[in-house]
Amino acid sequence: MVSARSTPEVRRDRPVGADPVRVRPRTRAVAAALAGAAVLVQMAFPFTDGGTLALTAASVLLLAAAAVTHAASVAGPLPAAVLLVVAGGVGLVAEAVGVRTGFPFGDYAYTGTLGLEVLGVPALVPLAWVMMTWPALLVARRLIGAAGRHRRLATALVGAWALTAWDVFLDPQMVDQGHWTWAHPTPGLPGVDGIPLTNFAGWLVVSLVLVAAMDRLLPRTASDLRVDGVAVGVYLWTFFSSVLAHAAFFGRPPVALVGAVAMGVVAVPLVRHVVREVREVRARRGVHRG
Repeated sequence: MVSARSTPEVRRDRPVGADPVRVRPRTRAVAAALAGAAVLVQMAFPFTDGGTLALTAASVLLLAAAAVTHAASVAGPLPAAVLLVVAGGVGLVAEAVGVRTGFPFGDYAYTGTLGLEVLGVPALVPLAWVMMTWPALLVARRLIGAAGRHRRLATALVGAWALTAWDVFLDPQMVDQGHWTWAHPTPGLPGVDGIPLTNFAGWLVVSLVLVAAMDRLLPRTASDLRVDGVAVGVYLWTFFSSVLAHAAFFGRPPVALVGAVAMGVVAVPLVRHVVREVREVRARRGVHRG
C-alpha cells in the first residue's frame, strides 16, 4: 500500500496548454534545502572580501543542484537531465568559444583560480549557467503567462534579460576577485567599471538562445508558489543580496545601483506577482473558513 506522503501531488490549476504537473514534495523539499544551504554559504561572502574558492564552489554546486533537483520535482527526471545537459552544454560551448575567439563576450581570459577546467573553462562556469537558467526561465514564464500569440518570444526575451541582468552583479565581483580579466574593459556600463559592453551583449545573445531552447524543451508548469517557489525564491534572493553586497560590502555602490535597475526590471514585477498570489491564497482561505 502506497502512503499519501509518497504520492506526488497533482496540480491541476495549470496554465493553458500545460500538462498536469506531478509535484514531488520530497524532491522539492530537497531542492529547497539545497537552495537554503547556498544562501547560508553566500551570507559568508561579505566577510571574505567577496568569497573564497571554497565558498564560490559550494555556492555554485549547491544552487546548480537545487535547480536540477527542483526541475525534477516539478517536471520529472528527464527534463531535469535536459536542463543540466543543455544549459550546461550551451554555457560551456559559449565560454570555450569566447575565451578562444573573443566572440560573443569580448576578449577575456580565465586566470586559473577557479579550479578544474574543461576546454579551458572552469567547470564551475557551465554549472553557474545551469543554476540561474532555471530560475530565469520560470520567472519569465510566470511574468509572461501561458496565453498569447507571441508567448514564446516574450518568454525568451524576458528570461534572457533576467539572466543577463544577474551578470551586472556577477562579473564585477569575479573580476575584483581576480578570477578572469578583460583585455578591453571599455566602453562599459556607467558605474560598472572594468566590464565591457560586449560582455553584456554576448550574455543577451547566449541567454536568448538558451532560454528559448529551454522553453521549448521543458514542460510548462503552473505559476504557483507551491510549484515554482524554490526558483522564484532563488531569483529574488540573488537580486536583494547582490544589491546589498555590492552597496555595503564589496565597495561597489555604483554596481549596486545599476544592477538594481537592470535586475529590478524583472525582480520588481516578480515581487508584485508573489505578493498578489499570497493575498489571493489568504483570501481563499478566509472564505473557506467563513
